[in-house]
Amino acid sequence: MFELLQKVLFKHCDPAGIVFYPRYFEMMNDCVETWFDQALDWPFEKIHTGLGVPTAAISTRFAAPSRHGDHLILRLAVIKLGKTSLTYQMTAHCGEELRFSTEATLVHVGADGRPTPWPEEVRRRINLDVISPQS
Repeated sequence: MFELLQKVLFKHCDPAGIVFYPRYFEMMNDCVETWFDQALDWPFEKIHTGLGVPTAAISTRFAAPSRHGDHLILRLAVIKLGKTSLTYQMTAHCGEELRFSTEATLVHVGADGRPTPWPEEVRRRINLDVISPQS
């Protein structure tokens, strides 16, 4: 499981001082990008030179609001690894309180925009992180 700490900044909030929900999707992507860089040693700046890992599906539940200054822990866990895709679960907590949970599928695509198999070394690193789905 990969963890990323995220302080809720002014830029994430609406005028009421709570996170505007599209900003959560930016935080999710930041966590995914950091996971590719730190855990898989395959940073986006290397991937996105003809390849890509777009999100093909995402389902998110917002459990509680986050406010300016909160400190979130985003946790990413791969639950399924296919030939050209992977599915992960991600949660964000502030202390013990769940703020959101999401499940998303990423697809590895080639320069033609079509699904292509994961590079073997990347697949090996992803396999090290695959866990059983949580209920």
